[in-house]
Amino acid sequence: MRVRIEYKASVLDDLRSLDRDVAERILNEQESILSRDPNHGKLLEGQHKGRLKCDIGEYRFIYTWVRDVVLVLRIALRTPKKK
Repeated sequence: MRVRIEYKASVLDDLRSLDRDVAERILNEQESILSRDPNHGKLLEGQHKGRLKCDIGEYRFIYTWVRDVVLVLRIALRTPKKK
């Protein structure tokens, strides 16, 4: 299945806050992962119920997808797990 990847406007700000090399690596890996399997991420619960998350190194992106369109909503550093 071929999907089209789109980005919420605020994701550009997320990417600008990163080093260029890091941003490029995230985008490349993200495209590779999502083009193979848009359902690859883990389902979120709570306020983000129905959205998916996927980790790339120390970064995480949150996205949703319908049919052949994936919408990336956020790219950020992963937060430490609560104990």
